Amino acid sequence: MTFEIHLLGSPRVVRDGVVRPVPRGHKVWGLLAYLVLRETPAGRAHVAELLFPTADDPMAALRWNLSALRRLVGDPGAFRGDPVVAGWSAPPVVDVVALGSPLEGGRLEGDRLAGKHLEGELLDGLRFSGCPAFELWLEAQRRRVRGAVESLWHEEALFLLARGAATESAELAGRLVALAPYDENYHVLLVRALAAGGHGMDAARRAAACRTLFRTELGVEPGPALDAAMVTRTATTATAPASGRPAVRALLDAGEAAISAGALDAGLECLRRAVVDAETLETGTPGGGALTAAAYTALGTALVHAARGSDEEGAAALHRALACPGVAPETRAAAYVELAYVEFLRARYQRVEPWLARAGNLLTDPEQRAFALSVRGSTLSDVGRYAEACTALHEGLRHAGSDRRRSYLLSMLGRVHLLRGDFDQAAPALDEALERAKTAGWTTFVPWPEALRAEVDLAVGDLRNARTRAEHAFALGCQIGDPCWEGLAARVLGLVRAAEGDEDGALDTLQDARRRAGRLPDGYVWVVARTLDALAGVGLRTNHPGTGAWIDELAALAEHSGMTELSVRAAVHRWHHGDPAARGAAVALLAGVDSPALAGLV
Repeated sequence: MTFEIHLLGSPRVVRDGVVRPVPRGHKVWGLLAYLVLRETPAGRAHVAELLFPTADDPMAALRWNLSALRRLVGDPGAFRGDPVVAGWSAPPVVDVVALGSPLEGGRLEGDRLAGKHLEGELLDGLRFSGCPAFELWLEAQRRRVRGAVESLWHEEALFLLARGAATESAELAGRLVALAPYDENYHVLLVRALAAGGHGMDAARRAAACRTLFRTELGVEPGPALDAAMVTRTATTATAPASGRPAVRALLDAGEAAISAGALDAGLECLRRAVVDAETLETGTPGGGALTAAAYTALGTALVHAARGSDEEGAAALHRALACPGVAPETRAAAYVELAYVEFLRARYQRVEPWLARAGNLLTDPEQRAFALSVRGSTLSDVGRYAEACTALHEGLRHAGSDRRRSYLLSMLGRVHLLRGDFDQAAPALDEALERAKTAGWTTFVPWPEALRAEVDLAVGDLRNARTRAEHAFALGCQIGDPCWEGLAARVLGLVRAAEGDEDGALDTLQDARRRAGRLPDGYVWVVARTLDALAGVGLRTNHPGTGAWIDELAALAEHSGMTELSVRAAVHRWHHGDPAARGAAVALLAGVDSPALAGLV
């Protein structure tokens, strides 16, 4: 027996291949979507207020629609109680939920989720006039679904490109560019796919069109990754390949050592040469490819972590590693976790757990397992699932041995406590993170925990220490040239200025923080959203004319990626900006976010 609920495009319920009769009116579809997509069961009074605010008897209207919903799904025991619990006799496959599932073999599972089914909106064509709070909630979910679809297409395009299907990859990349024309990563992917397919002129034209678009519409230049995407060879060499596998492994060791010592260009050149030489050695070798896969993984990892603005190239290299025959389990695990990390940074959160699930039992090294758990915990924190984030981060600390790994995990744990308003727990975690980073000589990481620690100082009213720490974190971030660290530290400085009464200076600093945090295509998206939240808050207090635009940008970014807390904050800002329906939307979006501080705002 099959039971499917399709909420993308024209909604329908299918049992055993037969479409169930369509209900009268569309409130039943809205009710189904809300109850299925909520993180926690909803109380009847809340649902009645959300969907039937103008009815003479909202609770009676809810009872009638719940009865119609049970007929629609063909399950008389479903959706009962208060709060309303699904209580399926047999759980359905829900297309929207399946968007976060692992792709079978890296591909969309059959054709069930592919093609036009991924192009329709959530509850496509349905409008809910008279329910303004529900309309705002639905728009947030539609944005989240669009983001999930983009993430799937992006992953599929990289999969196809790594396996030589450049034409199909370019087709998907073109659809991504049409959906999100200001996402530089999608332009880079399209140019890379066209170049790999032998369409050099088309690739050059696409790159030129991207430059024109960004200059005209955004007033910025695309990063160097766009030009790099037109180069189809990993490296060019003037000498013969290295002699044998030991020589390739020596190149890998030399490249990684050079990057660790700060010699990025020299290190990347060694790793690119190792890829070319490994491919030459293993061409035509039955069951070969393990060395090539290791070389691509090393290159991809270096591009993601060390070379700013190169995450898209790094992800392509990691996908290429996974396409190699005979790839070793430890290499496969490393590539999976690195790809999860890239998805986390770019706020494609629904694709993080599928990559980590694939790594699963392949993770035998404790440090690698700690890295995977840090990615999981950080992702859960970004989407507002704080209790689960703490569990993952504490487990990561049990596996982590190095000061660097422990520093990262502690910084993310401290961030969770900061966001939940637990400042007494946030301070020691961030202090230890800072101390371990300094002990390990990890200067390039210090601005992250230091800026977070400055925000704790600010939250408890210690403006002097908040300013001192934030200024140091900002100066160090600028010396390093890391836009995320610069943006985060500048954000805290802006909030310190606001607390000191310098509101004009605060807005100038926060706008500068927004520019810095988003200046590269592969920055940490959460920092951009968090900065927009600060801008909206200060803008509201000062009646700044740009406040509405900042709120809209925050809502679009947070809802597209599934940053639930920041989606709630955008709704609260909108409420304070004069939209009374936004408070109801904030209450609806709040479900599943275990933050007393956030609940207090609503």
